[in-house]
Amino acid sequence: MVGEINYSPLFIDELDDLAKVLYQQKYFSFVEDVDIYIDKIYDFIESKIEYPISKNSPESFDKFGKKYLRYKANNQTFWYIFFDQKDNQFIINHILNNHSQDFPELL
Repeated sequence: MVGEINYSPLFIDELDDLAKVLYQQKYFSFVEDVDIYIDKIYDFIESKIEYPISKNSPESFDKFGKKYLRYKANNQTFWYIFFDQKDNQFIINHILNNHSQDFPELL
């Protein structure tokens, strides 16, 4: 059973902004496809957050969360989802992808 998962306002805003960019830049032709893409990120978090696949965040990313998960969206894009955990409670704080200028620090 998944513990309590909370999403920070920053994380929610980031995914909302992502949805707008994906549609406006025509990565997806239909809003429904964008919604499915975003839903898959949430589904991944909810299904994997309790498994020991998370890694400790690099020091420069500690402000976003002590741990992160890596989600492979497709062959070109990996998402890095930063969170903090206390017992069975999780707060999802930040997300970025391998196209970000910050990506090399996560290798």
